[in-house]
Amino acid sequence: MNFVEIVRGFVVENFLFGDHIDLPEDASFLGKGIVDSTGVLELIEYLEKTFHIRVEDEEVIPENLDSLRNISNYLESKQARNGASICAQ
Repeated sequence: MNFVEIVRGFVVENFLFGDHIDLPEDASFLGKGIVDSTGVLELIEYLEKTFHIRVEDEEVIPENLDSLRNISNYLESKQARNGASICAQ
């Protein structure tokens, strides 16, 4: 599953208001002003609902959630820890 493309669609629609700019996988959401602190909460809610996961408080760190690449790596690690495939709804 291509987590990057699924999450990119959400970010473009909800934070860039459909502006289909080229959003590199490693662009920092906070550093580029794409997502603010409230947006992080929206992003977490989206990830939990879409991928049927629980984002624990200690997992809410830039290394997990501050770019498309970080989110993809985070979801892959959650998948590996859970021993099951994460499916998007």
